Amino acid sequence: MAKNQSPPQRLLVCNCQRTMELDGERLSEALGLEEPLTVHRELCRAGIGAFRNAAAEGQPLHVACTQESSLFAEVAEELGDEAAPVRFTNIRETAGWSEAGGRSLPKMAALIAEAEHQPGMVAALTLKSSGVCLVYGAGQVAMEAAASIAGRLSPILVLSDAGDALPPSRTAFPVFRGRIRNARGVLGQFSVSVDNCARARPSSRDEFSFEDTQPSTDLECDLILDVSGGKPFFSGHGRRDGYKSVDPADPGALARAMFDISDLVGEFEKPKYIAFDAGICAHARSGLVGCTNCLDVCPLGAISPAGDAVEIDPAVCGGCGNCASVCPTGAAGYALPFTNDVVARMSILLETYRKAGGQRPVLLAHDEKHGAEMISALARFGRGLPANVIPISLNSVLMLGHDLMAAALALGAESLTLLAPPQHPEELASLEQQASLANHMLASLGYGQARVRILAERDPDVVESALYEEQPLAAMPSNSLVAVGSKREVARSVFALLREGAPEKPEVIKLPAGAPYGRVDVNVEGCTLCLACVSACPANALRDNPDKPQLSFVEQACVQCGVCVATCPERVIKLEPRYNFASNALSPVEIKTEEPFHCVSCGKAFGAKSSIDRIVDRLRGHSMFKDEKQLELIQMCDNCRVVALANSGDDPFAMGERPRMRTTDDYLAEEQSPGTGGKKSDDFLS
Repeated sequence: MAKNQSPPQRLLVCNCQRTMELDGERLSEALGLEEPLTVHRELCRAGIGAFRNAAAEGQPLHVACTQESSLFAEVAEELGDEAAPVRFTNIRETAGWSEAGGRSLPKMAALIAEAEHQPGMVAALTLKSSGVCLVYGAGQVAMEAAASIAGRLSPILVLSDAGDALPPSRTAFPVFRGRIRNARGVLGQFSVSVDNCARARPSSRDEFSFEDTQPSTDLECDLILDVSGGKPFFSGHGRRDGYKSVDPADPGALARAMFDISDLVGEFEKPKYIAFDAGICAHARSGLVGCTNCLDVCPLGAISPAGDAVEIDPAVCGGCGNCASVCPTGAAGYALPFTNDVVARMSILLETYRKAGGQRPVLLAHDEKHGAEMISALARFGRGLPANVIPISLNSVLMLGHDLMAAALALGAESLTLLAPPQHPEELASLEQQASLANHMLASLGYGQARVRILAERDPDVVESALYEEQPLAAMPSNSLVAVGSKREVARSVFALLREGAPEKPEVIKLPAGAPYGRVDVNVEGCTLCLACVSACPANALRDNPDKPQLSFVEQACVQCGVCVATCPERVIKLEPRYNFASNALSPVEIKTEEPFHCVSCGKAFGAKSSIDRIVDRLRGHSMFKDEKQLELIQMCDNCRVVALANSGDDPFAMGERPRMRTTDDYLAEEQSPGTGGKKSDDFLS
């Protein structure tokens, strides 16, 4: 077993009616078990008693079969509280059903060991639907769709065109005519804006007639069934929970959509696929936009700007993981699974495979929809996976960034193949960019070309040929790796391991534009040390010195977002994408330092001497600075400048002496004084 990985307490294996070559003794040895494993011939049939007895023991149980998992779960449920928790692993389509035969045993051991890993818990979001479903479309097709789901849902029908729609003899749901302008919201919380909306008259006879038209009406609903055949109301090909968009001319697709949407009543837990840390987001600072990577690649529109950071709506997010793969700081991190879980599973797979005698390991990352179906097709109708191709299942292959791709190679995989879904090729751009960056780094270290490749194919034969025709590559050094820290810290650990055993060891690797590593090239002569770039840098890569005018830079922290370039008033900063292995990339490196200017009044250091001298020289002779006393104001610190202005007599905020308050005694004194004309105090008071 892999390091820090306990062997299963009870493992049941089956050769599926002898369709797999399975050596119980060798498998037991590969897994580090004390006793040889019993290989059942048909555990789900004649051997079901063995499963029942094992489940009744109450200890955790691991069954190397997924096809009959429902049956095994049912048998365990019959045992009640005595039943042991059971987990299932597929070693048949992924390993046993292959022309490799017994040579796939190291891979079987690796898959069983990897299934023992306990991933981190993922937060969930609760969505509620009471079943109010808005159906939108034209004519009788839309009418029949609404009528078909009326038994399970509460439809609201909006007809874009009444056309051939027949009024029902009994009203089962409200019917409107109108055009939907837009739709907003998520499952359980949709709001639809309808233009020129009118409700059907109950007196409609052979065709629909409608009440007075309202210019605009908002309708609330939990679900939307769009059978209009037009452009979906939401980005991402209509892949929003609770929204189904279907071609009305395709009866099969329409039937599937109605079947699927009819089940969306009640409470649903949706994983929060992305763990987001706004504190390290490099989107913007002070209104200046820097990184827009996640905004550019989100196919569902779940991400929007929110001040200096972005905001991710977990109810809209579909879990593709594109944002996590391209995020330069790790602010958007994938949570199903977490990065440390992916690295741990890769480590278990590769270490167990090698200890069991496996050679030339190739990791095959796939999802549980397209990828699992493709692997099953290869096993059932083709040659199966090669013995050295080890599958690792992910919720989405698109969540893999260059850091995790490189980690697979650092752990000893000869190469990494990404079995990507081909349905939406435009959404693969981020994956291709991340694979290109990983390959560029590996090639620069002398590991050759294309260690990471993408297969986005619909044809199993094409995938099979690509896997079997892959040429052997030079072996990769095997390393131990624990993913601890931020995304950038993990990446630096991975690249350091790769460089240790690399054929070539460059200190600096030039990277393509858009890479998340690099330095800033500052024209020192033009820099005035205004330090606007320091306050704007979201990654704290640019830093100042509180004791003197100084600009320094930490290269490892720089994410190449470009906010500093946009902020610099002198336009003297350029980005230089590169990766620096040197230790000084982790520490502040001085870019420019100047002698501070000392206040001519109190001697306090402030600003850069060259900047103050330059300002004084330019203002000398100006109409507002005619004498040296006025120029001295520029050469004072903030406090002294305020005091000097207040004492100069030219203070624009000076209000003069405050008038003395008059009292009754003042009036009485005036009454007694000569020249008052004998006025009495009553006259003054009147």
